[in-house]
Amino acid sequence: MTAFVSASAFADAIPFAAIVGEERGHVPAREALLDAAMGPGRTRKSSEQIRAGRLPAQGLAFSALRPDSSLVGTVRLWNISAGMKDGANVPALLLGPLAVSPESQGTGLGSLLMRYAIAEAARLGHGAIILVGDPEYYARFGFSADKTRTLSMPGPFEPRRLLALELIEGALEGRIGVVAPAGRFALEEASEMVLAA
Repeated sequence: MTAFVSASAFADAIPFAAIVGEERGHVPAREALLDAAMGPGRTRKSSEQIRAGRLPAQGLAFSALRPDSSLVGTVRLWNISAGMKDGANVPALLLGPLAVSPESQGTGLGSLLMRYAIAEAARLGHGAIILVGDPEYYARFGFSADKTRTLSMPGPFEPRRLLALELIEGALEGRIGVVAPAGRFALEEASEMVLAA
């Protein structure tokens, strides 16, 4: 079982940025940052098929801001079904994309964003996080392919890069199938705003 540090413990560890909940005003800068960090092909990834048209999980979209409030990093988590067990969907989170601005790469900000997101997901009671990424990087946070051998992604993916971290021991035990989207559609938020106006 992995021990998680409270997200608030990171506040003093980031002298060059503050990690805050993502706001609407961060969206254009976030999209520009993701384009710069990942290139135009980022929208064709299997993970993007799961995120398309959905909202991030409640309280689990984060921005790293410089003292002047400009965006320097981003990470988001999404509600998913991590296959099925005993005929029922297994709830989990999908992490990604994680990105920091080119001038902040190598500073540890990406690791801080990861640890912050994991700590918040654990605090909110989520059972597991899945991501698609390099095992060599994400192993330091406790992610491995051990719990994803019976899972697949929609579209092409490399099985060695489908990784998971259990926040609650046994959360992914005995599940099988395709990782699928869950959670709210982006249109639901727009409808709520119209009704509230």
